[in-house]
Amino acid sequence: MINKTTRSSKLFENAKKRIPGGVNSPVRAFKAVGGTPVFFKSAKGAYMFDEDGRRFIDFVLSWGPMLLGHGHPVVIDAVKKQLDRATTFGAPTALEVNLADYICSLLPGIDMIRMVNSGTEATMSAVRLARGFTGRDKLVKFEGCYHGHSDSLLVKAGSGALTLGVPSSPGVPACLANQTITLNYNDINQVQQVMEQIGSEVAAIIVEPVVGNMNCVPPISGFLNALRECCTSTGALLIFDEVMTGFRINPIGAIGEYGIQPDIICLGKVIGGGLPVGAFGGSRRIMEQIAPSGPIYQAGTLAGNPVAMASGLATLKLISEPNFFTPVSDLTTKLVDGIVDRARDANIPMTSNHVGTMWGIFFSHEEKITNYKQVISCDTHRFSNFFHGMLSEGVYLAPASFEAGFMSSAHSEQDIEYTLDAAERVLSKL
Repeated sequence: MINKTTRSSKLFENAKKRIPGGVNSPVRAFKAVGGTPVFFKSAKGAYMFDEDGRRFIDFVLSWGPMLLGHGHPVVIDAVKKQLDRATTFGAPTALEVNLADYICSLLPGIDMIRMVNSGTEATMSAVRLARGFTGRDKLVKFEGCYHGHSDSLLVKAGSGALTLGVPSSPGVPACLANQTITLNYNDINQVQQVMEQIGSEVAAIIVEPVVGNMNCVPPISGFLNALRECCTSTGALLIFDEVMTGFRINPIGAIGEYGIQPDIICLGKVIGGGLPVGAFGGSRRIMEQIAPSGPIYQAGTLAGNPVAMASGLATLKLISEPNFFTPVSDLTTKLVDGIVDRARDANIPMTSNHVGTMWGIFFSHEEKITNYKQVISCDTHRFSNFFHGMLSEGVYLAPASFEAGFMSSAHSEQDIEYTLDAAERVLSKL
């Protein structure tokens, strides 16, 4: 754990005086693993450097955006050029048109897209659009999927599939929770039964096609197909929350990986290349209902920020180059399989999931993790010890067992070999 004399420790004590919990996003506080969060000062490529100058191999990558690694020279150059022109206009720019054109050209079935400032804004706006478009109020989501902190989406399951949703945070009105039905991820029969009963009242089903907020949990065969069929048959819209998975699990995300076409797709993270951004898009028929072309209101003063647009456009062009994705995905497989092999050599139960460049390990006896109930039964204490052991070895993992890991094109074979050797040393002591 971080020594109390480190600069991170001192900064954290100061931060707690002015910032709730000392952090600006809860998972950064290390509450799930214990200890003091690391305060970082700089980053380059696959590495981050803390306030005491220590280097860490980074497998968090700002929770996903840095598919190219930190500080890619082409992206930095694009940002610097835009900074010399202006940081914001609050008015239209060519850059936002160019990025919208580029994203729509990459993603099948996405005719129009609206830029926002975060993933939470994207999902919140997509849900409002679905409700306005269908004239319905109810929303179906899944346990373990996180879609940002808007009121309609911070809802956990009731005691049964059709019981009233329960707010998962104080401040979420019960009347909003009542309109949200939370089901079990990867439970095809449950979805079909619920949609048969109330499908005509449901505006949308929203899902992370590969869940990244209960670690990395892919869909079982047929699950996404069942969601598509249920939505089509009932007139509900299917929303893919690809804020995390977009361009990470496949060169074009879930559409490319699973062949399922959503009605609305939410994006973020990678499309900003490390700067704050979000977006939601769909067919022209749906998207033209958004103001000012339609009656459904959505707005944002800094939406389409030119610096973020420059960063995102440069990033997407680089990751869209032929043969970019496969080597990064192959490194992900090597890392995940290697950690699991070393755990088994140490007689420690572990399983894993990975799709494209997203990955996760689970301290569990289960052969495969496919749902929330399995995830929460994993050995979080052992993960905490593993996390701190790896941190002391100079490897930065997500500070919670319920978060996915990520790979970048900046990681090298040597980085993976070092990480696996470190994992072997740490696992031998657990």
